[in-house]
Amino acid sequence: MKIGFIGLGIMGKPMSKNLLMAGYELVVLDKNQKAVDEVVAAGAKAAATPKEVAQQTDIIITMLPNSPHVKEVVLGEHGIIEGAKKGAIVADMSSIAPLVSRELAEKLAEIGVEMLDAPVSGGEPKAIDGTISVMVGGKQEVFDKCYPVLKAMAGSVVRTGDIGAGNITKLANQIIVALNIAAVSEALVLASKAGVEPELVYQAIRGGLAGSTVLDAKAPMMMDRNFKPGFRINLHIKDLSNVLETSHEVGVPLPLTSAVMEMMQSLKVDGLDQDDHSSLVRYYEKLAKTEVKR
Repeated sequence: MKIGFIGLGIMGKPMSKNLLMAGYELVVLDKNQKAVDEVVAAGAKAAATPKEVAQQTDIIITMLPNSPHVKEVVLGEHGIIEGAKKGAIVADMSSIAPLVSRELAEKLAEIGVEMLDAPVSGGEPKAIDGTISVMVGGKQEVFDKCYPVLKAMAGSVVRTGDIGAGNITKLANQIIVALNIAAVSEALVLASKAGVEPELVYQAIRGGLAGSTVLDAKAPMMMDRNFKPGFRINLHIKDLSNVLETSHEVGVPLPLTSAVMEMMQSLKVDGLDQDDHSSLVRYYEKLAKTEVKR
């Protein structure tokens, strides 16, 4: 199978390289020519438009920032829908609103093209080493066909239901990640202000019930003052906006998520929205007039 890959950002570029290493033929597209050149140098072929990508491939993967970008690439002028062959599959690995995934799937079905919504979790390090988690919505037979392709980029690939279910699962994931980062921030700021070394607190609790992947990934970044983005605050704001929009549609109050969303909005106002979401610790540091560091 020939694979199309549209979106070579922080996550998409290493994911596309993993597909090349797995032996797949790849046709790529991105607005960032430097990223395109890098993936082409690794063995891919470049295309000029989403339509051109679709014309040359059997599975078209999109990895884009948000719902409007995916809609434009799929349905816009020179979009995937103009070039996709009957029987092709669009696997959208972006994190977008579930209702948009369902809308796109309906439009693509009209021309005989299938769709999966397959958002990912794990951040840049796991995208690089091929151990991201992929949560997938779509028909079982379409999932089965795409599974080897998705697994070439991931440690875990799980179908959670029909189209839209992948993004619902991703929203649940983003709630847990956001609240975990907030909890780690609160705890380390408390320890620092109380005069206990946060590194020792971290080492003491990481093996107990408070231990988590989030703690191990983000506490060292906080203490090292390393806020280089693996996952930017502005992207987490986007995901939480989709969380809250969906929760209001289905009637689920999310008080803790709402609170963390406002914390992230505060950091955005402070000009920190391009930082890693571990920078949430700086919201608490500002309130407590202290700094978490080794």
